[in-house]
Amino acid sequence: MAMINSTKGMRNGTEHDVTDENYQDGFSAAEIFTLQGGVTYNDYIILPGFISFGADAVDLSTKLTKKITLNTPFVSSPMDTVTEAQMAIHMALFGGIGIVHCNNTIEEQCEIVRQVKRFKNGFITDPFTVSPQHKLKDIDEIKAKFGFSGFPVTESGKMGSRLVGIVTSRDHDFIVDRETLVSEVMTTDVIVAEEGCSLEEANSILRDSKKGKLPIVNSRHELVSLISRKDLRKNRDFPQASKDKSNKRLLVGASIHTRESDKERVKRLVEQGVNVIVIDSSQGNSTFQKQMIEFIKSNYDDSVQVIAGNVVTVEQARNLISWGADALRVGMGSGSICTTQEVMACGRPQATAVYQVARYARHFGVPV
Repeated sequence: MAMINSTKGMRNGTEHDVTDENYQDGFSAAEIFTLQGGVTYNDYIILPGFISFGADAVDLSTKLTKKITLNTPFVSSPMDTVTEAQMAIHMALFGGIGIVHCNNTIEEQCEIVRQVKRFKNGFITDPFTVSPQHKLKDIDEIKAKFGFSGFPVTESGKMGSRLVGIVTSRDHDFIVDRETLVSEVMTTDVIVAEEGCSLEEANSILRDSKKGKLPIVNSRHELVSLISRKDLRKNRDFPQASKDKSNKRLLVGASIHTRESDKERVKRLVEQGVNVIVIDSSQGNSTFQKQMIEFIKSNYDDSVQVIAGNVVTVEQARNLISWGADALRVGMGSGSICTTQEVMACGRPQATAVYQVARYARHFGVPV
């Protein structure tokens, strides 16, 4: 039984007992959200409490899905054109994540994911490479399209081939004739690291060498990966960045619908390294979403996380969780431009929806 604190107070010269139970401020969340009806975020305000810590002690990290944690609780919307490459990159740099919209072709969406993944790396396992027979105009084309200006040079111009040099903007900036072969300008005295070294060891070699890039080679001097000084600076400038633990690349999500053609979209997105698939639907509790979740989980297991929805009730959440969802989107008709509640008379006040769904989903370790 809870203890009731009691103090003595004076009123009109007479001593009275002042007990806490007679002077409770506000209501608990359980009391508010179990009332008949529903509550929106505008229907209540949070009362202040006692503070025993500084602002620098506040931890904003939060679970996005069962297996992905963000340092900052910011997720961009998968709505039409809201999130493309620059938005997704900067959301991830500051500790959140961007969800790339799917109101485009599969190729366009995959290209956006590819740009995010190439922005910040640990070991780059698929760098752009050139051969000695390539011309400077070929490098110009790659730079114009992807923004990169330095490339390892291998015998065949491909990964896994013997490293013979490196070519950077310093080697060819002032050469007018862009028909010049790479072999004529590349640097052949290249500092490298051996395959098997840790990322910390490779970064240390790169810092000490004062070079822009450090190729990683195997015992046959074949190129297996690369690290970049730019990424060292990004690590310094954006310590809270959301990164894939396996390869240190930025986290990025992508949205899909539930059409049959979206299965091919999922396949291509997974090939590009997408971390999260968001099934974008106003009503998640459907046979179409069940089929899509089961398709993704049966083919890709935990290599990609699935955020399913939208839901506003425990019944909806129960189904999506049983089908394999790794997180839930909550809300129906609560957006500023959403008309579901007005046109369909279907939905639920958002604060109540979040509370009730989260209260149920937490028993299964599923974030909302």
